[in-house]
Amino acid sequence: MVGTRARIMPTEWGERRSGVSGRIDTGGRVDDCVFCDIVRGRAVASMVDEDDQCLAFLTIEPVNPGHVLVVPKRHVVTLAELDEELGAHLFRFALRVNRAIRRSGLRCEGVNLFLADGAAAFQDVFHLHLHVFPRFHGDAFRLDADWSTKPSRTELDEVAARLRAVLPVDQGELH
Repeated sequence: MVGTRARIMPTEWGERRSGVSGRIDTGGRVDDCVFCDIVRGRAVASMVDEDDQCLAFLTIEPVNPGHVLVVPKRHVVTLAELDEELGAHLFRFALRVNRAIRRSGLRCEGVNLFLADGAAAFQDVFHLHLHVFPRFHGDAFRLDADWSTKPSRTELDEVAARLRAVLPVDQGELH
């Protein structure tokens, strides 16, 4: 049922998703990827938009009506595999979908963009996809975490230093 998911928790996610077709770790094999099948026209989807690099279609498990998945046509599993040009294009394409959701007349008081990168982040179809979905006060979607953790400025500065130390020297280099 649309909009009935209260929380996405690791234990619930595995139980809820274990039998869903499309929950496939392709190991890089495009032949077993449901999103690649959609791109190729071998699987049905309710299409929203398309260009030469991206496809947007409604998910079969929406948070709210108008929940769209934006996928690159090229099989990419994780953000680490996504080149900057395609990543920028994917985001611009998602902005276009966002505008369509807001203008559509669907209930929409805000929009979330959500990308799960890896199984630990709840990625369940291993073809990179960006969720674009309308939100409204009182809907059932939640991200559950312990938001009360408040690290000291020293701890924050130490983590920031670790991240800066491994950033690429060249802004164009992602790996």
